[in-house]
Amino acid sequence: MEEIFYRFNPWWEGEFKTDFIDRPKYTIPLISSIDNPSIEIITGLRRIGKTSIMKILISKLIKEKNVLPNCIFFISLDFYKLENLSILDIIEEYLKLQKIPFSEKIYLFLDEITYKKDFSVQLKNLYDLYNAKIFVSSSSASVLKDKKAFLTGREKITEILPLDFYEFLNFKGIKIKKADKHLLKAYFEDYMKIGGIPEYVLTEDLEYVKRLIDDILYKDIIAMHNIKEKTALKEFFFLLMERAGKQISLNKISKVLDISPDTAKRFFEYFLDTYIIYAIERCGKLNERLKSPKKIYAGDVGIRNVITGFRDLGAVFENLVFLKIKNKNPCYVLQDGIELDFLTDDKTLIEVKYGRKLNEKQLKLFNEFIANKKILIDSFEKYQSL
Repeated sequence: MEEIFYRFNPWWEGEFKTDFIDRPKYTIPLISSIDNPSIEIITGLRRIGKTSIMKILISKLIKEKNVLPNCIFFISLDFYKLENLSILDIIEEYLKLQKIPFSEKIYLFLDEITYKKDFSVQLKNLYDLYNAKIFVSSSSASVLKDKKAFLTGREKITEILPLDFYEFLNFKGIKIKKADKHLLKAYFEDYMKIGGIPEYVLTEDLEYVKRLIDDILYKDIIAMHNIKEKTALKEFFFLLMERAGKQISLNKISKVLDISPDTAKRFFEYFLDTYIIYAIERCGKLNERLKSPKKIYAGDVGIRNVITGFRDLGAVFENLVFLKIKNKNPCYVLQDGIELDFLTDDKTLIEVKYGRKLNEKQLKLFNEFIANKKILIDSFEKYQSL
């Protein structure tokens, strides 16, 4: 156990250097929370950078907050040699190894928390009994489904999204001078094609994205849920990517794939849990929301483009707009068969047209719809101003 722990925590034996590119929009709020007792849950799509962010936080704790290195413990809970140990067993082993008194403040970074059974109650025990600031990560939204409310009032959730456009430029090492602002649009088209998976942005290795897709399909869904209909699940995923930015009927998909509606619904929930897709409801009363189909968006447009090819730029652009406003809980507007893209929780109406105009019926609804603010996003410049 000692050897395993030291491999995961190299800062115990020497200076810790990390070459990960910082993402301040996440690391600044997280590092500022170290005196807050809440459990920091870092979640999001597989390989979106959650572990990298944890390592950057560890470096900042040591270098900026002067935390003693042996008071920081990182462990990946999907490591096979730890499968027979509970989270609490692992923490006790760490405290013994480093000879840390029970009363001393420690900083715990628990990667892939959902690999441990009963993780919610174990985290509650850690929170209640130990003098610990706890950071956990998960590539599954199941971490948010605390059915017995063990973590209610104790957790703070940070979802890591794909790189935004300016992060994309930073990862590419691209700096645009004021005199060269005209280049931004060209780079934005690269961004529309590549998306925001950090490693893919750095390498543009197509095989990397294909392996990522396979890992999500086979490790996070098929193996995790013991699915027998592997071919149907893969075809279901292809259809989801084709429908990104559009309404989706699970009943129709079930007929196309010759699976039951219940199986289609189950598959859909599995994909939502992995963050590879998102779904929004129709705006309106409860019965309208429940009866109407959901609109879906890809968790990353680069993944979508690998499956569908880089085409239908209007759908790609709308997908990027969704990712930018996702935290505003958008729904879509549908009246008399006329659809408008988004209505956010602050009653901002947003219609997305990439280099196109609203048709006559859409324009009429857009003008007549009651909203606090109305925005037509029909260019890169307007996307940037969101």
